[in-house]
Amino acid sequence: MRAVTDTNVVVSGLLWPSPSRQVLDRARLGTIELFTSPSLLLELEDVLRRDKLAGRLKLVGSTPRKLLLSYSTLARIVVPQEISPVIEQDPDDDAVLACAVAARAEAIISGDRHLLSLGRFQAIRIITAAEAVAPR
Repeated sequence: MRAVTDTNVVVSGLLWPSPSRQVLDRARLGTIELFTSPSLLLELEDVLRRDKLAGRLKLVGSTPRKLLLSYSTLARIVVPQEISPVIEQDPDDDAVLACAVAARAEAIISGDRHLLSLGRFQAIRIITAAEAVAPR
């Protein structure tokens, strides 16, 4: 499966055992092909540097930089074109949609209610991490 993972899924997968971690594990095994963009990597770096995650980073023995580098080697980077605004309540979510279009993704994996409420964007399914790793 070609997929774009929203930042919330990446953070969860990097820091906690969860379905999000299973998504990243499957990417390491090659059963899911992950894509990201420069703007999504900047957002990931910003989130990982937040004070509220400092304790968790210490617990897992890592740093924002190490986790960012680890993820950026796991996901292929694409440079999306701008798209017309889709999610007015949270315009940052449009970057995820644009990345998925540029990557020709089959799915967006997210925990964000704005994205999930769309269900689909163009031909791209928008699913949770649990749905992404559920047996078919």
